[in-house]
Amino acid sequence: MKFSRTLALLLLFLAVYWSFVSLIPSYKPDKDDAATTFSVDRALGHVDQLSKVPHAVGFPGHEDAKKYIISELKKMGLETLVQEGYTAGDWGNLSKASNILARIEGSEEGKALLLLSHYDSSPHSSYGASDAGSGVATILEGVRAFLSENRVPKNDIIILISDAEELGLNGADLFVNNHPWVKDVGLVLNFEARGSGGPSYMLIETNRGNGNLIKEFKNANPKYPVANSLVYSIYKMLPNDTDLTVFREDADIEGFNFAFIDDHFDYHTALDNYERLDRNTLAHQGSYLMPLLTYFSDADLGNLKSLNDEVYYNLPFYKLVSYPFEWIWPMFFFGVLAFAMLLFWGFKKKQLEFKPILKGFLPLLITLVVNGLAGYFCWSIITWWYPGFKDMLHGFTYNGYTYIAVFVSFALFVCFYTYHKFRRISTPNLLIAPSFLWLVICGLVAHYLKGASFFIIPLYGLLAGLLVTINQKEPNPFLMVFLALPAVLIYSPFIKMFPVGLGLKMMIAATVLTTLLFVLILPFFGQLKSKGRLAYLFLFLFFALGITSHVQSDFNEERPKPSSLLYVYDADKQSTLWATYDHVLMDWNGQFLGDDKRKPTAETISSKYRTNLNYVADAPKKNIPVPYIGTVLDTIIGDKRHIEVCITPKRNVNRLEVFTNPVAISAAQVNRIPLSSYYLENRRSRLLTHYISNNDFTELQLEFPKDSVLELTLYEASNDLLTHPDFSIPERPKNSIPMPFVLNDAILTIKTVRFE
Repeated sequence: MKFSRTLALLLLFLAVYWSFVSLIPSYKPDKDDAATTFSVDRALGHVDQLSKVPHAVGFPGHEDAKKYIISELKKMGLETLVQEGYTAGDWGNLSKASNILARIEGSEEGKALLLLSHYDSSPHSSYGASDAGSGVATILEGVRAFLSENRVPKNDIIILISDAEELGLNGADLFVNNHPWVKDVGLVLNFEARGSGGPSYMLIETNRGNGNLIKEFKNANPKYPVANSLVYSIYKMLPNDTDLTVFREDADIEGFNFAFIDDHFDYHTALDNYERLDRNTLAHQGSYLMPLLTYFSDADLGNLKSLNDEVYYNLPFYKLVSYPFEWIWPMFFFGVLAFAMLLFWGFKKKQLEFKPILKGFLPLLITLVVNGLAGYFCWSIITWWYPGFKDMLHGFTYNGYTYIAVFVSFALFVCFYTYHKFRRISTPNLLIAPSFLWLVICGLVAHYLKGASFFIIPLYGLLAGLLVTINQKEPNPFLMVFLALPAVLIYSPFIKMFPVGLGLKMMIAATVLTTLLFVLILPFFGQLKSKGRLAYLFLFLFFALGITSHVQSDFNEERPKPSSLLYVYDADKQSTLWATYDHVLMDWNGQFLGDDKRKPTAETISSKYRTNLNYVADAPKKNIPVPYIGTVLDTIIGDKRHIEVCITPKRNVNRLEVFTNPVAISAAQVNRIPLSSYYLENRRSRLLTHYISNNDFTELQLEFPKDSVLELTLYEASNDLLTHPDFSIPERPKNSIPMPFVLNDAILTIKTVRFE
């Protein structure tokens, strides 16, 4: 029996390993594969070409990326169109987007399938290999393979390679609200990235139920679906945004997102390059596109809307498992009934007793509290010990995977050690507490988070294990492991997914999930005589992995530190400053801020995570011209004052932000594009951001109460601090990269104009 338990334990660890490796295909060189198949190597060729240089809107590489995509579509014999125009989206971010369009004509008159990804990279340093060069490459290679079959689809296939996604979904906004083809679209497949590796998650966008979409997705039969309705439910509650969101919100068009999030530290940085894109991940994107393109190019896309929702989750071998929401409560009540019957049966067989059952709640409470606290304080502890990690704004460090292993090892040590100390309580009595807790969890999610209702499936395994332990003193260990498989295969990937996708500050999700998974496997762990030895094994792993994480905590060429530097000229105060967002300075930017650095007295510049400047220091005065501000119109009509202002750069710039004092602006247009009344009512001090192409002017038309005094504060920036001839900024060292999500490597001027 001892050998059987050891072998069963090894099989359990193998199942954990399989829960990860089964999610994604393995890349093999395939450049010589048949023309009708999707080739990762051929797709990589596109990624390589698209990620030679950063290519954000307004940067020189942007035009080269656009020309390359157009040329590749033309090589396939497709006529291409470029849709160009200003748009401000929903967030007051103005840019001139240049969408690339092509269309494959179908044989019938049904709705069209639209393939979507964006080609702009994030300003100003990202090479955009993963986000979203991988998506563009997936579509280019998939369409080429599809056309090589020389068959005519029933539905039209529209290819939209959108622009300015990184600036506010502007290209998608331009297409959805201004292009005649949008009325033909029945379904969108959107390929995105929020990292540079790992499995690609399928996320649905719909205004109604997901029932028909899930049904058709399963009919298309992708080989490696990674999706679950828990993530779908959370996604619907959060203000998430992809280009596909614009299709759903503005045109009521459904679709599927396919996005990967591993190696999140590469996202929007100079590390988002060709070399760091995971080849397995690109293969995964292709494994989605080809069956979906084949299926939906012939399917009825006018019948995808549904009022019904499905619970769904992926399992190895079974791919995507789903059932209707109507089953949620019957399945829950079946679990409650089964639990009640097991209690009755256990007491009848004298395998359950009240006092041991109550004592069985103690180890569950201890493990949840200790592991919950460890996870909750994880990020605070890490950034206290390594303050340089505060400058990784993703919240996920280069050694983040090791930290996950550290805290999971600690959680398992706590679980094994605690239950070892309570080993005198019989396994059936120990199982009542976790069974009750999981029933409570399943009841709560059935009411508040229906997409997570598949949690009941692993609970059935726990209840089945309880039944076996009540009837058998020494159950078959292989049977116990088998009953735990749904829990292992479903929950193990979640333990990694949450801290990777949401940052190490969400390590509490990993430690608590580890604890909850442990108690689901308790019918097997309860019969192990070696829980104490396993506890010390995981304690050893905790220290060993902790030492490893420490060794990996330094910044070097492989793990470069994000850094920032700005030159700020305030024309109103006639002051000049060096500024940085860094918490821990490097020699590179520290030489400019020096020992006289100080905290800034005010903060206005916007950034993705509301990151504030951390230090400033006096800087030498340089001759940096501020923009020309011309008043074209200033008149009063009724109780409203109408002004029109034209702001023209006097130097090469990339971005203009306009802030106001607290004035109720009732109407605003920028370059003839109106800002929504909702945005104007809910904005703070920022009025707009113009991401400038070709040094274009910014024309503002504003309406506000006639008795109000309006102040416009202009923040004009150029990302040329390191190359500007008036400055002698040394090249950033190889152990550092530009900090993402903030204005960086920039010369910034500030100028205020008042309208009395």
